[in-house]
Amino acid sequence: MAVTDRLNLRNAYLYLVCLITLVVSLFAAVQLVRSAVGIVYPDPGYYGYYPEPGVAVDEADVDRQQELAEDSQRRQEVLELVGSATTLLIAGPLYVYHWRRVQSELPARTAQDVGTGPAAP
Repeated sequence: MAVTDRLNLRNAYLYLVCLITLVVSLFAAVQLVRSAVGIVYPDPGYYGYYPEPGVAVDEADVDRQQELAEDSQRRQEVLELVGSATTLLIAGPLYVYHWRRVQSELPARTAQDVGTGPAAP
């Protein structure tokens, strides 16, 4: 099998699409895992609640501010999780489709190409 059989303009395009969709899928999978961890184990973070000087701090108000901050963070993590899952659901099938197209357009391999046996005389 000659190199020119594999590398024509159409196959180069298909390989490029496969590469791009594979990279996008990998990044989406990493973000999906990070978002899932962020939902289960939220960042303690800074809540940004500073009462005015000389005003007594109400513990219930501080707790409410902390709950609001955690709820806001969880909401953001859920949105990122949905976005990553959607990206994976789109990029994954695109990769599979283009990869199958590349494989189906490759010329058939002979025993001599594979190297599994000696060439027939």
